[in-house]
Amino acid sequence: MKALGFVGYSGAGKTTLLCALLPRLRSAGLRVAVVKATHHDIRWDQPGKDSYRLQEAGADPVLLAGPQRWYLSRPAANGDWQSLLATLQPPPDLVLSEGNTAWPIPRILVHRGGLQRSLCWEPHDPVLFVASDETLNTPFPCLDLNDPATITQYILDWYGEAHGHLL
Repeated sequence: MKALGFVGYSGAGKTTLLCALLPRLRSAGLRVAVVKATHHDIRWDQPGKDSYRLQEAGADPVLLAGPQRWYLSRPAANGDWQSLLATLQPPPDLVLSEGNTAWPIPRILVHRGGLQRSLCWEPHDPVLFVASDETLNTPFPCLDLNDPATITQYILDWYGEAHGHLL
């Protein structure tokens, strides 16, 4: 399974870009999963609800099943990203991670000029390209943030090269 990160400051357009790319990647035949990272503690249940009480009592995991969706809750993997991705079943062809700068995976830097912020990267980061709404002078290819078709093709080419074939 291949993984690709989308990183950038809040408001840069990471989620909007992912929402534009997902249908295109799926129509190319890829099974795509998304891992959304946040620095905040997240809860899908509320104190006092049964699922919350079961988790607090020590259940690991807690699976809440409904007629339209199900949710699985486990304690955080403490940085073990490979174990986290291994829980995705069936395994997707491609995992897109939004906002996680700790995983050592190729990444796309998402940049919006109106934020007046520098690129969100460190020299050791494995950057594939920059998606920006303005022309930038970078050591990486710079693609138009507002052109999801070109960005999709770039990702498909990268994916195909990584797997020794083109889709």
